[in-house]
Amino acid sequence: MSDIRNNIVKLPFWNMLTDKQRDYAIQSSSIRKVQKGALVYSRDCACVGLVYVIKGDLRIYSMSPEGREITLFHVEAGEPCVLSASCVAGQLDFDTHMTAECDSELLIINAPAFARLTDENIHARCFLYEQAAASFSAVMKTIESILFMRFDARLASFLIEEYESRGQRELHITQSGIAERINSAREVVARMLKQFSENALVKTSRGSITILDPEGLRAITEK
Repeated sequence: MSDIRNNIVKLPFWNMLTDKQRDYAIQSSSIRKVQKGALVYSRDCACVGLVYVIKGDLRIYSMSPEGREITLFHVEAGEPCVLSASCVAGQLDFDTHMTAECDSELLIINAPAFARLTDENIHARCFLYEQAAASFSAVMKTIESILFMRFDARLASFLIEEYESRGQRELHITQSGIAERINSAREVVARMLKQFSENALVKTSRGSITILDPEGLRAITEK
């Protein structure tokens, strides 16, 4: 119970709940550990509720009838996601799947409890819609990058975002992992990374990429 209490207080609307609502939220929450590759949520499955990532990384993706996957966005440690609570708000009618990119630990407020909190508390309800809007914005950003950005700019943008978010030049990620993140093929990523390497923008090694020239990569995204 202490693990739940220590993490649930990190939710943005927590301080605006009444004492009774806080107790109810804690009693209705659980800590779930999931292994890499595990399915956390799908619209075809039961509604999960509000998910908060304690540690790990969740990939949100959509799948075509032919089985092709498109990564929409990721939810990382310290971030909540409401797409797994689609039954709480009809506006969250996204045909999405959520899987663990690595071994992860999640705090989950079950769907009935989260629905009750959003009904009773305006701050919880605002949080729900703000998170839904943020998810939609992330999806639109992904679609725009696929449709309108040159591939070199997409790859450079991804590398810069990873470099800035992690605060280190060496990124521990494979070419297949990058391809999945930016919705491309590994062979295409490999060719472009080779070009970046020849231009002294990055250095590639097995399982990692080192950013050598961040400003050079930024210049590619601005062309």
